[in-house]
Amino acid sequence: MRNFPVILFLFSMIFLACSPQEKVDLIVYNAQVYTVDSTFSTAQAFAVRDGKFIAIGSDDEIQRKYKAKEKIDADGKAIYPGFYDAHAHLFDEAELMDQVDLNGADSFEEVIQRVKSYQQKNPNKTWLIGGGWDQNRWKDKSFPTKELLDKAFPDIPVYLIRVDYHAAVANSKALEWAKLTNIPIIHGGVVGGSNNTPNGLLIDNAMDLVNKTIPVPSEKEYLRMLKRTQDSLLSVGLTSIVDAGLSKERLNLLKKYYQDGELKFRDYAMILGNPQNISSFIAQGFYETDRLEIKSFKLLADGALGSRGACLLAHYHDAPTHGFLLHSPEEYENMIKAIAASNFQANTHAIGDSANRIILDIYGKYLQPHTDRRWRIEHAQIISPVDFDKFRKFQIIPSVQPTHATSDMYWAKDRLGEERMKGAYAYKHLLKEYGKLALGSDFPVEHFNPMYGFHAAVARVDKKGYPDQGFQIQDAISREDALRGMTIWAAYSCFQEKKRGSIEAGKDADFVILEQDILKTPNEQLRNVKTIRTVIAGETVFNRQQQ
Repeated sequence: MRNFPVILFLFSMIFLACSPQEKVDLIVYNAQVYTVDSTFSTAQAFAVRDGKFIAIGSDDEIQRKYKAKEKIDADGKAIYPGFYDAHAHLFDEAELMDQVDLNGADSFEEVIQRVKSYQQKNPNKTWLIGGGWDQNRWKDKSFPTKELLDKAFPDIPVYLIRVDYHAAVANSKALEWAKLTNIPIIHGGVVGGSNNTPNGLLIDNAMDLVNKTIPVPSEKEYLRMLKRTQDSLLSVGLTSIVDAGLSKERLNLLKKYYQDGELKFRDYAMILGNPQNISSFIAQGFYETDRLEIKSFKLLADGALGSRGACLLAHYHDAPTHGFLLHSPEEYENMIKAIAASNFQANTHAIGDSANRIILDIYGKYLQPHTDRRWRIEHAQIISPVDFDKFRKFQIIPSVQPTHATSDMYWAKDRLGEERMKGAYAYKHLLKEYGKLALGSDFPVEHFNPMYGFHAAVARVDKKGYPDQGFQIQDAISREDALRGMTIWAAYSCFQEKKRGSIEAGKDADFVILEQDILKTPNEQLRNVKTIRTVIAGETVFNRQQQ
């Protein structure tokens, strides 16, 4: 009987060896799997069935227990949960791909030349529309006006949007279409000009005066543009996005495209917050499918720092203005109060320290202690020192975009001065207060490649490696936290952490294989790391080897 334990062990091994293997759809093995679970554990392999992870473990464990229709040898490469962009603008990105790309233009003269080249290639366009100019890049940092546009384009409407989508310049033909012949009083916006004559510059709410006259693409055209954008997103490992503020018309288009199976990435779509939409969508209730969720509102508190529309507590360091709110505090309170009485999530764009304070305080008024509402501040860009603890006190999620710091660092101090810069782009401070950060890109304001955001978050330098020691390097975050911010924490910010955001049994089998391990790759190489394969619900939706 002394040999009984040995006999029992051998019998068990024989039984296991003879046990039939479970059938699964996919096995991935020979990998460095970063699960991003609660312990940040790693593994070698996993099995997928019916679009879900069902087991994670060693190569031996997974291949001994499961038999798959498809197997992927990862060749030792690093695998991560599918990347999640926590703040993006899908339709704007799709439209920009069909418009004049003005990003990186070093003068307004270069802007005009790009528009001319575009017109030559697209002679049938009835409007010339572009986006991406930034006067802060130019030797003359003045805002552009219509004069040069009128000389170059006297007979066709031209409308060019600033990189932040909070300002635009239009020529006289476009103003004529909009019947904008004088300078109206616009709450939350500015029509530039003098002597009651518009000069073509439009900031924030004033942009709507021309926007509403621009022809809208057809349903078929939008689908073409969105599918092209989808290809780009999948090619960099994005499997989920937060679509930050959509009209009813665009939400209806998304519903149709997803119902028809035309789109594959997952979209957490925020409803553009205004009194009419809030009332209407609350009455309708949540819309939720496997790929599309509509259960939150996005409000806009102020404009952007680069166009001096961000609402500051004190005047700009380089101009005698405080910026402005896009609506009155009373209007924000009424909208937030209505959302608080529903199950919907509230998310608010706030850039300036005044806008952030106003929204944080209104949030705090309606957030009950110990409730799990997960209301968000989008951008949280400039925070007064006395307001940081409100993110912890009221349990408000900071949703930030690391590349904004490295794009704005050249001129942000001009806008804010030395003292206010201490509370600007303070991602580590925000992380310390709340305990999580939702990371996004704000595309097309910034590039959609998540490697750019990861690099900016951990190194605080731009694509050229500037500055040497990093921009306000004290607010860099660790690589592990940056990865959490673009996976599990982004999912958490959308109430999805139980179904995606990490590689764990029972969750959606969304993952990405990269050519290099971003937790170990030197900073200067991070932006160039390529996606090898992107998988959503166990289906390969991008494979670089097949391109």
